Amino acid sequence: MRKNSVKNTRINGEVQCVLAEIIRSGIKDPRIAPMTSVVAVEVAPDLKTCKAWISVLGDENAQADTLAGLKSAEGYIRSQLAKTINLRNTPQVTFILDQSIAYGVDMSKKIDEVMNRESTR
Repeated sequence: MRKNSVKNTRINGEVQCVLAEIIRSGIKDPRIAPMTSVVAVEVAPDLKTCKAWISVLGDENAQADTLAGLKSAEGYIRSQLAKTINLRNTPQVTFILDQSIAYGVDMSKKIDEVMNRESTR
């Protein structure tokens, strides 16, 4: 299976939807922030590993707590993934904090500041 094949793209999308649902309603860990979203998922072609990029709305402490909570719930998440999606292998999920949304908001604020400064001149 090639990396960008239709099958791999479909699997990535399905795993992303299921992970989002598991995080939203399946995990009861208080460390996980309620505004946690799965931004992207990349399942390896051999279906053994999976990288999941997550975004957490909150400060750095909330982000670190959410990552710790997800790391401690990896076994539960993997078992729920196996029950929901029928794959040959259930991938080992690695969570990566995605800063792109926060970066985009920060850059947008900076652009607005520059535009306001230019308009007052």
